[in-house]
This record gives sequence, C-alpha cells and structure tokens, in this order.
Amino acid sequence: MQFADIKNDIAFRKIFGNETKTEILISFLNAVLKLEGTKQITWVEILNPYQLPVILGAKSTILDVKAKDKAGNEYIVEMQLTDKIGFAKRVVYYSAKSYSSQLNVADDYYKLKPTIFIGILNFTFLESANYVSRHLILDAETKEHKLKDLDFNFIELPKFNKTEQELQTLIDKWVYFIKKADTLTVIPPNLDDEGLKSAYKEADRHLWTRADLEAYDYARMRETDELTREMFVEENKVKENAKNGILKGYDNQTISDITNLTFEQIEDLRAELKNQ
Repeated sequence: MQFADIKNDIAFRKIFGNETKTEILISFLNAVLKLEGTKQITWVEILNPYQLPVILGAKSTILDVKAKDKAGNEYIVEMQLTDKIGFAKRVVYYSAKSYSSQLNVADDYYKLKPTIFIGILNFTFLESANYVSRHLILDAETKEHKLKDLDFNFIELPKFNKTEQELQTLIDKWVYFIKKADTLTVIPPNLDDEGLKSAYKEADRHLWTRADLEAYDYARMRETDELTREMFVEENKVKENAKNGILKGYDNQTISDITNLTFEQIEDLRAELKNQ
C-alpha cells in the first residue's frame, strides 16, 4: 500500500469529503467530540463534497469540509497548514458567518443550529501540551455553558508524538492516521473502527484514478510554491521591521528581541541602509 499525505489538498477532501463514504467523517467527528452511545452522530450530509475540477482551483493552505447531521448541527472540519496572523479571529469569523448564514431574512432565531469547528493544525497554536482541545463559551466564574451554539476544537499535529504501540483512544488513532499515513505501507493492526479502516483504504493511492493522482501531485507542488512564497514574504516583513527599528535609533538587542534576527543580520541591514 502507498498512502497519501492526508494534509494534501486532494487527499484531505477526497477522504473527508467523500459522499459515498460518510462513515469516515462520522467516525472522525465522534472521535474528536468524544460522542458515545445515543449521542453519537449516525448520519451526515456533506455540504461541499469532493469535486476535482473545483478543488484544482482552490488555495491549498486552507482546506475544509462542511457537513450537517440529522439534528441540523453544522460541522466545519478544516486543515490549516501554516500559522497566519489573525488566525484565531478568522476561525471565529468563519464559524460565526457559517452560523448566521443558516437564516434567511424573515426567519426566527430559534431555527439556528449549533456550528462546530474542528481545526487540524500543522503548527503549534495553543500553550497547552495537549494535542487536542475544545473551547466553549462559558461563564467566567461559574463555568455555566449557556451559550452552546459555537464550539471550537483544535488538533495540533506537532504536539502528537505517540508511536503506533502507544495508540489507545480512537482520536489517537485518527490523528496518527492524519499525521503519519504517508510514511506507512500497511494499515495498522487492531483497528476496530470501520470509519477509520475505510479512511485508510481511501488513502491508498494505488486505488486512485489517474486524474486524482495527477491532481495530488499538482497540489503538492502548489503547496510547496505557496509555502515558499509565504516564507519569502514573511522574511521581507521581518527585514522591513528591523530596518524601521534601525531608522528609529533602536539598538541591536531591542531589534533582535522584536524580530528574532541575530546581531550579525542586523548589522548587515545597517550596512545596507548606509549604502542606499
């Protein structure tokens, strides 16, 4: 078997946005939200199903799958590959926009259903050592959970370092799949969840069409180009901030604290400014 990198645009949407394999998304949602017994999700409608022509034109740093369950609750499962300024605000805005868009102009508020956001992050976002976290709107003193319609969940892949032998819970096994699938050649043993088994099978590139394989490779190249471009832009921003500090008369230590540049790099910029 040759599994795809689940963080790839095509692979992510092909697996989690598969209308014919909704047991995959159902299993993942139940695992992340720790839903058991009668509270488990048993049916979902994928609102933006996998469509190759559409996906080829999409940005690869933000990948999402949207779904709705029988109760009308809406789910946003998003893969975020890079940390961006304003990410936290965008998550709230995006979720709130999805929540409010449920209503038409004349509709009553009681028709609104909860929106649950799940962000799979390929970077460290929170200070907690936990790789999975849930964020609710609570009373600051009593912790009463009255405002229940917005629910934010984050999975931080860099914090997940369990080996195959250390996997215990279903969420452990799901995150292992997302982070490690492209390094494996066989489905791990002792998988007792049909949704996750199906995910591994769908991730096997030997079973993909030629069009999907070509799109997968294209998305991988595009992602590399995009990340390189973002790194270039970020590097230039750091240099501009350092130059502004120099022009304002800041010493090297202050500039270094702000930009994380070394004294040698700052001195090079000082020399560059003198020669302009």
